[in-house]
Amino acid sequence: MSRDYGETWVYESLVGGIPGLGISRTLAVALQFVIFEAGVLGLGWYYGTWDAVAAGTVAVVVAAVGSVEMHRLGAKNRLLGTPPEHKRLLFGSSIEIVLGVLAFIALVTYLFAWGGTPGPTLIDRLFGSDPPLPVVYLTLLVLWDLTYRIGTSWWSAVVALWRAVHVDLSPEERATVRRLDAENIGFSVVQLALVPFLLTEPVLLGAVVGHVIAVAVVCSAAIWLT
Repeated sequence: MSRDYGETWVYESLVGGIPGLGISRTLAVALQFVIFEAGVLGLGWYYGTWDAVAAGTVAVVVAAVGSVEMHRLGAKNRLLGTPPEHKRLLFGSSIEIVLGVLAFIALVTYLFAWGGTPGPTLIDRLFGSDPPLPVVYLTLLVLWDLTYRIGTSWWSAVVALWRAVHVDLSPEERATVRRLDAENIGFSVVQLALVPFLLTEPVLLGAVVGHVIAVAVVCSAAIWLT
């Protein structure tokens, strides 16, 4: 399987590019989940921010599922007999990073600067009016992990539509890419687990639900056109 530069997600390159670190994909995802979840539970216990533990746990689980999907989508896309343009667009452009950064900045701006919702902010409800610095640090780290994977899901959907329009595949590979696009829809649906924590935040609620609908529509179009 080719894993040359330009044919991996940035996430995969980081995991596989650390000198002396030769761990399997399964172990990498397991470590990601264990470390983040231990931080959520440990800080929740130490600072008494139990209101944030459930939300943090769901975010960690969704991010871990996203890591699994990134590995699966990456590995299976590299095996396809698609032209170099497809893999360069999917992996080498690093657009998923750009989308993740834009989503993360928009989220942070909303959390710390948006004043359109009456009553306590989401930060106040989860962490109190004076959140401890370690809790804020871990929260931002988990949110970045989450938004990066959401950005990857969206970019995968866009490239899938491009592939469906511009690339001819064998019958076997058409069946494979349909399954991959369906998996991407499945991952976006998993993100709806965040909805119960956003019911009082219409902007964030609309962003998450809108993203899920958009991915489902684009991937469905790619499946239909393939």
